[in-house]
Amino acid sequence: MASPKKKLQGLVAATITPMTEHGEINFSVIGQYVDYLVEEQGVKNIFVNGTTGEGLSLSISERRRVAEEWVTKGRNKLDQIVIHVGALSLKESQELAQHAAEIGADGIAVIAPFFLKPWNKDVLINFLKEVAAAAPALPFYYYHIPALTGVKIRAEEVLGGIQEKIPTFQGLKFSDTDLLDFGQCVDQNRQRQFAFLFGVDEQLLSALVMGATGAVGRMCCFLSSTYNYLGKKTNQMLEAFERKDFSSALNHQFCIQRFINFVVKLGFGVSQTKAIMTLVSGIPMGPPRLPLQKASREFTDNAEAKLRSLDFLSFNDLKDGNLGACS
Repeated sequence: MASPKKKLQGLVAATITPMTEHGEINFSVIGQYVDYLVEEQGVKNIFVNGTTGEGLSLSISERRRVAEEWVTKGRNKLDQIVIHVGALSLKESQELAQHAAEIGADGIAVIAPFFLKPWNKDVLINFLKEVAAAAPALPFYYYHIPALTGVKIRAEEVLGGIQEKIPTFQGLKFSDTDLLDFGQCVDQNRQRQFAFLFGVDEQLLSALVMGATGAVGRMCCFLSSTYNYLGKKTNQMLEAFERKDFSSALNHQFCIQRFINFVVKLGFGVSQTKAIMTLVSGIPMGPPRLPLQKASREFTDNAEAKLRSLDFLSFNDLKDGNLGACS
């Protein structure tokens, strides 16, 4: 059975794929990106080539190169690097899984195929099993994101007996708002040392109460990870929860929700996340790849003004403006 260096827990940033203005991957800033996550946001686990990283908009060779760069630049700095290897083609997914093992990744994750869809739990698990078998030494995580895949098989069903069929199975990235389903995943697998990674940033505190062991950033419906630039604030919430200071934890969650609520009203997604990350970190993330469109100048100007009013651009704690009482 695959055994990670340690259990994947805490914050896991779903990384953005930096691009040039011409739509090519900007590998040159990934080292700087690693340092920013670790030193400025306190985030030492990453999820590469997922939704926020536009993984399914990249070619297989690009996904390989992006994974290689993160593993190389993150060595001795990051705790765990999980590579998303999901694809519509089983063969491509297996190729990416094998490659992740070869380059020294710490785990792999897979979404359900979303064009020719599995119609029940057994079919889905058979697909996942074949991918996991291509990297038999790596921990395997199922990436549950039904709003994107259209595969409505409950995660609770998928987890039932999964480790008997996939010995390397280590946990779940749950990117859905169905807290009943998530709660049952935890409740029915209490005896197993699974990682339950919650993927809806604005509901994280609720998931922690239900037994989440960590979080992979993604906003419900808007498909982007705030932990790239709100990692520090979210870590404060996790720390408050751990010391049972639930009042402070709730205050931090409300603070995060207020920020998310603000950007959602402007229109928010992967494109806008790239713009915000550029503003906050100073690292150029570039535009997204088609069919996504570059964030509008209006969004960028409004977001920058708001971020400056909140001192986000200098990495200070949230304060002032509509995000008052965020300390």
